Amino acid sequence: MDFTLSERERGFQHRVRAFTASEVRPRLRDYEDEVAQGDRWAPSQTIEALKVKARAAGLWNLFMPPAGDHDQVDDSFVFSGERLSNLEYALCAEEMGRIHWASEVFNCSAPDTGNMEVLHRYGTRAQKDRWLKPLMEGEIRSAFLMTEPEVASSDATNIQTSIVRDGDHYVVEGRKWWSSGAGDPRCKLAIVMGKTDPSAEKHRQQAMILVDLEAPGVRKERLLSVYGYDHAPHGHGEITLDKVRVPAGNLLLGEGRGFEIAQGRLGPGRIHHCMRTIGAAEEALEALCRRLVGRTAFGKAIYEHSLWEERIAQARIDIEMTRLLCLKAADMMDRAGNKAARNEIAMIKVQAPRMALRIIDDAVQAHGGAGVSGDFALAAAWAHIRTLRLADGPDEVHQRVIARSELRPYRQEAQ
Repeated sequence: MDFTLSERERGFQHRVRAFTASEVRPRLRDYEDEVAQGDRWAPSQTIEALKVKARAAGLWNLFMPPAGDHDQVDDSFVFSGERLSNLEYALCAEEMGRIHWASEVFNCSAPDTGNMEVLHRYGTRAQKDRWLKPLMEGEIRSAFLMTEPEVASSDATNIQTSIVRDGDHYVVEGRKWWSSGAGDPRCKLAIVMGKTDPSAEKHRQQAMILVDLEAPGVRKERLLSVYGYDHAPHGHGEITLDKVRVPAGNLLLGEGRGFEIAQGRLGPGRIHHCMRTIGAAEEALEALCRRLVGRTAFGKAIYEHSLWEERIAQARIDIEMTRLLCLKAADMMDRAGNKAARNEIAMIKVQAPRMALRIIDDAVQAHGGAGVSGDFALAAAWAHIRTLRLADGPDEVHQRVIARSELRPYRQEAQ
């Protein structure tokens, strides 16, 4: 067992780390001032300027994985970007996660990354020309419409949105919410999951279709807040699809293939979320330590009080354990595929947000009243990371996967 990173792995990790330190972090105040003034829902000019530099530095579309045997890849489609493995990208994603908006600088932010992977793996040449190319160029943004307000969406087979064939079109009807990215004026595409045949076998009822968000019948009803944060200019939308007519050529793979696409999309996305979460935890631990060293209470520096030493030590232990589990999952995905790494993906998806929330909470505590204010990034970070215990499947669904795998041999033995 060798834990040494390869030269290529270290190279990309260090390049993203150096760019973030020299280019992104010095613009933190510029970004905050920009969002606080004027139109908060307009694209950030700070990020747009940094995108030009990141692309020139060869740090663009880093998430796009190498082609696999299962991919519907059209080799004639040319795109810009590196082809990093899950392990290689995981190391980069951690660096991006230290600043919540940094991933967009590298054109590596959700949900665009997952949507681009879907288009690359499963899209036709026409679909790629129409949607993948501008996404990879950073010209437009996208949303993924799966969750619905009327059903328990932790079970994806519950979705009620219908996708019905009508001649050369499909008619899409339903209501979606938590459509992340829908508040951005550049958001032009939605990948929508719905049912084409409710009478089919449970996991063959669904399909995914590409919907132009400017099409007649698409209504953005409202933008949802997360613990009071609206996440402008990104936003999380509730969207009504009222008899939206979509060309039949916009269907991905075919009727009954939606669940298959969803499983292919969510595995890498969960790893991306988890590594960014580890970066956020590192940032919180750094803020915690700086605060404890710089403040005095009851006659001595706060860090000298023993309870804080215990919390700092536990934070470091938790981060290191979580990182190793995440890298193991990414490595398994590269070596054996997403299906073989199913348990590891489930474990890290549960562990990473819980770990980061504990550390962020300790950092808030160390900052006192300032920690829950907008003067520091900790309160917003906690609100964002808390959503990840629900995104891409709630904890309980992943724990069910883990427990069933653990119990399987004993159940077989008992039978």
